[in-house]
Amino acid sequence: MPKLLQINVVNNMLSTGKICEDIAKVAGAHGWECYVAYGRKSRPSVSEVIHVGTRLNTYVHYLEFRLLDDEGLGSRMSTRLLVRKIKQLKPDIIHLHNIHDHYLNYRILFEYLSHTGIPVVWTQHDCWSFTGGCMYFDMLGCEKWRTGQCEKCPDNRALINMAERNFRIKKDMISSLKSLTFVPVSDWLHELLKQSVHGSREIVTIHNGIDIKRFRPSVEDVDKNARERFSILGVAAVWDARKGLEDFKKLRTLLPEEYEITLVGLSESQINSLPDGIKGIKRTQNVDEMVRLYSSSNVFVNPTYSDNFPTVNVEALACGTPVITYRTGGSPEAIDAFTGAVVERGNVEDLARCIMSLRQNPLEPAACRARAERLFDKDACFEAYLGIYNSLLR
Repeated sequence: MPKLLQINVVNNMLSTGKICEDIAKVAGAHGWECYVAYGRKSRPSVSEVIHVGTRLNTYVHYLEFRLLDDEGLGSRMSTRLLVRKIKQLKPDIIHLHNIHDHYLNYRILFEYLSHTGIPVVWTQHDCWSFTGGCMYFDMLGCEKWRTGQCEKCPDNRALINMAERNFRIKKDMISSLKSLTFVPVSDWLHELLKQSVHGSREIVTIHNGIDIKRFRPSVEDVDKNARERFSILGVAAVWDARKGLEDFKKLRTLLPEEYEITLVGLSESQINSLPDGIKGIKRTQNVDEMVRLYSSSNVFVNPTYSDNFPTVNVEALACGTPVITYRTGGSPEAIDAFTGAVVERGNVEDLARCIMSLRQNPLEPAACRARAERLFDKDACFEAYLGIYNSLLR
């Protein structure tokens, strides 16, 4: 029985953790023995779990990062213990996800992997692997990663700026891996990887999928386009500048009162600071509640400024709700002309006009649902990983 070890910051929660879980379910159904090593936060899983480090380890790693700009270079002892566990486990495939975020030392891990024949698959959830430190560079307007000269990173949050060193170490360590396949989750990130220092590696795009059996239109909301009030929904795991919270506040001033805005995933303080006319809801892990919110909304709006392939777009489509998003990263790849619209990033006036136009000319919920079924069924999407695994083992 082949063994699969996935490594990610979280297990079976948030977007990347749920992706790990769904991949393990597909692999397990094909006879794989599945393990997941995670840094913090875990829910019950079909995989056997390996906890990397402790809460204290995370705090120390984060402190090092803030002082020395060495994200991914702390957590030495906990990573050595993980390497020891990998030696005992002897996995046939190691599948990396997010290996940054203060829990793992990638240099120690890659030094070990470079001396083994274990094939590595690395799903790219952001741009961190080919930059000097940032996960997304587009909001910064920085293109230094293209020339291999990341320095003086404008996204630096440490006391010193070691982007040039970080870029060099990351490049050297990744280059040392004998068998590595990058899997970006959007065509947008695929093209960036081809232009990066890793462009000669094998690169295969696999879009994120969702459970279309759970995310589906609610029966009671089939006539939502006939209602007097028009419902707008926004969802994010963390509402920061990158996710467009301020744009929603501006949007509120541009739309008539009969347009309702609901935002999910806000903190208590963010809810308290919302203007009249925007309803705020805290983050929820309740899928049934999210299905109800998606299904009862007339449109899902995602004014993201930096993103790869947000699964919230696909969840909305699966519930029969059209999507309007900024032309950011791979966000527009979820939709077509029959299921949503794309607005230039930051143009809130056009966003408002697009929403009002959609009310006058609504898109068919059936078309949204059909696109999700055809392209983003998680079982079909994640089967593609099995094809990569089996190819590497051959």
